[in-house]
Amino acid sequence: MILLKQFAPALALGFAVLLAGPAQAETLSVAATPVPHAELLEHVKPVLAKEGVDLDIKVFTDYIQPNQQVADGHIDANFFQHKPYLDSFNKDHDTHLVSVGLVHVEPFGAYSSKIKDIKDLKDGALVALPNDPSNGARALLLLQKQGLLKLKDPGNILATSRDVVENPKHLKFKELEAATLPRVLPDVDLALINTNYALEAGLNPVADALFIEGSDSPYANLVATTEDKKDDPAIKKLVQALQSEDVRKFIETKYKGAIVPAF
Repeated sequence: MILLKQFAPALALGFAVLLAGPAQAETLSVAATPVPHAELLEHVKPVLAKEGVDLDIKVFTDYIQPNQQVADGHIDANFFQHKPYLDSFNKDHDTHLVSVGLVHVEPFGAYSSKIKDIKDLKDGALVALPNDPSNGARALLLLQKQGLLKLKDPGNILATSRDVVENPKHLKFKELEAATLPRVLPDVDLALINTNYALEAGLNPVADALFIEGSDSPYANLVATTEDKKDDPAIKKLVQALQSEDVRKFIETKYKGAIVPAF
């Protein structure tokens, strides 16, 4: 009886541990657009689970809510945008989101269902552009690189169609929500489309784009969060997983040049 009393506290502790089971995984919510961002997150989800992080992927099809939800504290982080867009969003919405790691580049491309070669683009052609400042400027810079127009400031990453000073083909511009651009292809002569939306629409940027950005594009997609969460261990684990050699191989195998690693 004396021995049993002596060991009673240790036995009680042991039973408590058994009843409690393994430590609870920390849930990390991340907003993402479907392709390729949510696909990349799904790929690293099992890796993070082994490290005690339960990845809760929230899929959005627009570019506003993923940032707003993080800024409002409803979601921990997001993965869908590049730095120029993040900077523009912060300025326009008085938010203070920060980048915590670059993952990949989605080379921006120009598509058409009416012509097979950009040389066949007719005078007065209707060109659809994304209507957000950073991607609209990105589209104009790409058109400039093809010699189709000239901007007042050739390096302005926030240029608009009002900054076009030379337009030899008298192109007409139509600015639309980025997500709708693949759907308007039959109604325009040319559309400049973000690769995530092109992939969702079944377009192959490597094979279908009339022209496309090179791998030297400065528009690398990143993981963003709030300033107070930038050093959160779970977010650091997420970035580490997305910048792994395994993800590099996954990107190269699955997307075959449609997106390229940026780490």
